[in-house]
Amino acid sequence: MASVDEFPVGALLPKKETGVISFLTKYPEYDGRGTTIAIFDSGVDPGAPGLQLTSDGKRKILHRFDCSGCGDVSTSTVVETTDDYITGLTGRKLKIPKNWNNPTKSYRIGVKQAFDLYPDRLKDQMKNKHKEKKWDESHRELIANANRELAEFENSRGDGTLSESDKLIKENLEAKIEILNSFEKKYSDVGPVYDCIIFHDGNMWKCCVDTSENGDLKDVPLLGEYSVTGDYAPLTKDCNLNFSFNVHDDGNTLELVGLCSVHGTLVAAIAAACFPDSPEENGVAPGAQIISLSIGDGRLGSMETGTALIRAMIKVMELSKTQKIDVINMSYGEHSHWSDSGRVGELISEVVNKYGVTWVASAGNHGPALNTIGTPPDISQDILIGVGAYVSPEMMVAEYSMQQKLPGMPYTWSSRGPTIDGGIGVTVCAPGGAVTSSPNFTLRYSQLCNGTSMSSPHTAGTVSLLISGLIDKKVPYSPYSIKRAIEVSATHLPNVEVFVQGSGLLNVEKTFDHLIQYHSAKELNVRFHIACGPASGKGVFIRSKSTQYSHSINITVEPHFLDSDNVPAEVKINFNLKLALICDGDFVRIPTHLDLSNAIRLFSIKIDTSGLETGVHNTFIKAYDVSNVEKGYLFKIPVTVIIPLELQDPKYDLIYNDVIFKSNTIKRHFIHVPAKATWFNLRLSTKDEEVGKFVIHVMQIVPRHSCKTLDFSKTVNINANSDAILGFKVRSENTVEVVIAKYWAHIGDVKVDYTFKFRGVKPNQSSITMHAADGVHCIEVSTLQWEEVSPSVVLKHSVQIIRPSESKVSALSPRDVIPPSRRIYELIMTYNFTLSKGTEITPNLAILSDVLYESEFESQFWMLYDNNKQLLGCGDAYPSKYSVKLEKGDYVLRVQIRHEKKEYLDKLTDTPILIQQKLSSSITLDVFSSYQHAIVGGKKAGTIHNTNSAVIPFYIAPLPLDKFPSKSNNPAQFLTGYITYAKDDTGKKVDNYPFKYILVEGAAKKTTNSSSSPSEKTKLDEFNEAIRDLKIQWLSKLDISNSEKIFEELCKDFENSIHLYSAHLLAIDPLEPKTLPNFENAVKVPPNEDNVKKVLAICDKIISKVNADAVLAYFAIKTDVRPDASKIKSTMDQQKSGLLEALIHKGIILCRLYTSKGTPSPEDLEKITEIWVSIGRFVDLSDSKVCMLEM
Repeated sequence: MASVDEFPVGALLPKKETGVISFLTKYPEYDGRGTTIAIFDSGVDPGAPGLQLTSDGKRKILHRFDCSGCGDVSTSTVVETTDDYITGLTGRKLKIPKNWNNPTKSYRIGVKQAFDLYPDRLKDQMKNKHKEKKWDESHRELIANANRELAEFENSRGDGTLSESDKLIKENLEAKIEILNSFEKKYSDVGPVYDCIIFHDGNMWKCCVDTSENGDLKDVPLLGEYSVTGDYAPLTKDCNLNFSFNVHDDGNTLELVGLCSVHGTLVAAIAAACFPDSPEENGVAPGAQIISLSIGDGRLGSMETGTALIRAMIKVMELSKTQKIDVINMSYGEHSHWSDSGRVGELISEVVNKYGVTWVASAGNHGPALNTIGTPPDISQDILIGVGAYVSPEMMVAEYSMQQKLPGMPYTWSSRGPTIDGGIGVTVCAPGGAVTSSPNFTLRYSQLCNGTSMSSPHTAGTVSLLISGLIDKKVPYSPYSIKRAIEVSATHLPNVEVFVQGSGLLNVEKTFDHLIQYHSAKELNVRFHIACGPASGKGVFIRSKSTQYSHSINITVEPHFLDSDNVPAEVKINFNLKLALICDGDFVRIPTHLDLSNAIRLFSIKIDTSGLETGVHNTFIKAYDVSNVEKGYLFKIPVTVIIPLELQDPKYDLIYNDVIFKSNTIKRHFIHVPAKATWFNLRLSTKDEEVGKFVIHVMQIVPRHSCKTLDFSKTVNINANSDAILGFKVRSENTVEVVIAKYWAHIGDVKVDYTFKFRGVKPNQSSITMHAADGVHCIEVSTLQWEEVSPSVVLKHSVQIIRPSESKVSALSPRDVIPPSRRIYELIMTYNFTLSKGTEITPNLAILSDVLYESEFESQFWMLYDNNKQLLGCGDAYPSKYSVKLEKGDYVLRVQIRHEKKEYLDKLTDTPILIQQKLSSSITLDVFSSYQHAIVGGKKAGTIHNTNSAVIPFYIAPLPLDKFPSKSNNPAQFLTGYITYAKDDTGKKVDNYPFKYILVEGAAKKTTNSSSSPSEKTKLDEFNEAIRDLKIQWLSKLDISNSEKIFEELCKDFENSIHLYSAHLLAIDPLEPKTLPNFENAVKVPPNEDNVKKVLAICDKIISKVNADAVLAYFAIKTDVRPDASKIKSTMDQQKSGLLEALIHKGIILCRLYTSKGTPSPEDLEKITEIWVSIGRFVDLSDSKVCMLEM
């Protein structure tokens, strides 16, 4: 038997790589004791392994807050006990236990849907479990019984002709099976709804959530406030989701704190988990305490919102009054369009610059292309510690069970710098994987996780170690000095790009020594704000092709002090540094020295790109204190230059053969996209039999747009039997980066051939907005080379523009006040809309869409309700992420926008919202090769072969009205879709352009002036008819006695009006489901005899006044060419509607009489059957109008 090696437990949560183990061996008490880490994430589970106590026996998690509002419950309703009972908002009677200490005897109550607190994965599990237990078994039994009944009936009747009554019985049995099957398809579980009770016992708030759903509160735990007691409990034994609570607004708001994903717990465990009996499983800082601040919103699947981010920062500011928060870890973020402004970014800067908190953020998982840093750390000020992800040989074996160790390396997917404005983006890298504690609801002890989300808490834990030691040694520090020390002390990784490692691999021992040695430096509490060029970038970044080789760039440096408002004047006056500027890049010329006081200093540099080869070139301008060069640079300015390859006509392709790829080999190609090129094809092939796993990442940078604007990433596998052929859209005359990377964990070498071939069909309009009233729309197309052109316009969505029916700006509660007293306001806008047919919608508040961190407003959030006030969906800044399927009906959309400046919100009170609706089937517009054909609807444009010297015009004809009839579609002001030009399948798939079609109002109603038509009505006639119609309309709104009086008055003058009798029928016998008897009391409660006579009399009156055969004959006519056809149609529609109303009402009355009789007669059933048959002559018996009669 082969020997069994000891399991490398220490590599499951790696600490050796960054020197943590060595540091704690040397300083065992500097394990984070006395420090606090705020975890901005999805929530931390206090019941997860290792998250109960610190290494010195203190409670690990000090506070838990859900900043998103997802767990909020309104508890403004106050009740008092009656005989030890209260009635909850669910209607359940709740028995108050004797041992509850409530001196006031008053309770605040609310209600909460359990699924609001569940992470998506747990919600799906609980739905499946509930369906199996409560639905599937009984439903299967009912289906089986219904099928057996039908089979028995058919066998009993044999093959003979069925009587009318037998046909009805058979139809009923078949309908029973059909509706049971439809129930299965439409099954939807909204989850349990719990009563929530809170009260104040004189010392603190207490909370009980009745998860038993039986009202006996002794069966459920009574919790104290988590911040005071540390109380938490699983919501139920089935779900194992631990929750705690907080109370806001003097008891009016209960905040239930759960989890919206596993992410936050994993992050917290990496940073600070403590296992006294198994220290090798510890997090980086087992002595640190944690504050859990949930910024992920469970209603959005754990997406962070502006509201949650602002509240989390407010909480940090508030808690800092009584308890120092040393580190924030934020393993969250998006990709911003710009980083030089934004409400959220401003407050992030305030937390660091005023409150002295060291903020650590994940760089992102969007590599391997450059310029893929997320926000944060990419904000306007370079004050955050951005962390990339590294994997060590030990991690490969312990965490990923790889067959062999490879050299340590950054992960392939770790985001790379520079930022779009030239900043470095990645400060350092750290281990980006771990197997660590999992929340209880997963029913797992631990799980594997990887990402920069893991390297960030590793770094945050390391910062906690540093601060723990500095506090003990009484050594001053600041977030600026910590970041500088981390940078200059990092271990540089050889043969690894600076864009992914930053200054190198985090080294805690060297960083600590640096902080101790240079703690008296005059720049300890100073950061240096760098602004490069006219755009004031964080660095110098030249990416696009330039006609000049020499670039002169102005750079400003300005020192800023920590908590500047409270720094003594003499400190600012005496601040002065004599700096030496050094740059290793021979293509950059810089001044050698800079004298810096408390003021902005400007200097110029020159960059000469004439001698640079194709590719990316990077260097740094570093500033050293001439009086103490050994402490390292005080700041550095990154300089990045990309020299793209230019392709030459007539061949627009590149060929690379026999390129060897080892694990994590990355080949970058920067290409200046030729004019008229709009896409390129990439083909990868190999002769090796072994499969090679590759990541293909293609990206172009568009000014003031995020890196995801023109970004495409795909993982492919290739071997001798399988090539990869891919197409990618590009923007001409712009630099494209194409990255081909062998996946980091794929062992072995692969020899690859790959080719790029640029192609293009370029229109003269990058996007088209066509107005229906503008007539024929002309576009011109040219091609890169010989190409087949075949334009196609496809419209997939309609868009309705809605203005708010109500807008209100109001001040928010103390929960939303930025210390010391900056109150935040909210704007609530209410939008009402109606759908005439079911569809999938996407709300879009266009003025604020697709911006979050960079938005001038701190948050936006919408909630969609039906007319029963049921919440159907939510969304925030990114509309494309949130769509809701709706049935036809009326809906209300409420939008919240927040800001501390009320005047900003006042300007948005009339902001329209776009309701994008998916069309049931796509609509195509006709494209023609000539204007003449477009006008007359002649021959459409086919495939045209074009060379690069010709420009081809195409003509798009307006949309015919019958393709989008307003009556059969939801209201819309314009349609959206795309237009493609290439015939090539790959080109058609990737090279498309947005197309918007503005609609006009429907066709005007046609009027006839036939001489045979009757004379026009007088104004008095119209007035009398309007009065009549108004009175008829009000019949069903008045009480019965008044309604009957008006009916009798109207009968004198309009005795033959079907509409009058129908309205009176609905007034005395409304067909509302709520007013009808249910299945239980239908038999027990006979209908009122007087009411029956009234209803039957009116029904018979209507039936006698309508010539049923004449109505049937009319609706059999396919085309009515009579001059007054529209008037006849209106009359016939009214007669048909009135007749159906009468027949259905009469049928329901007779059915109720039939079922209430002890011994019903066959004659009664024959009358019912006769009515049923009569109804079937006019409408399908499955029509919704007949549903009441069927029931």
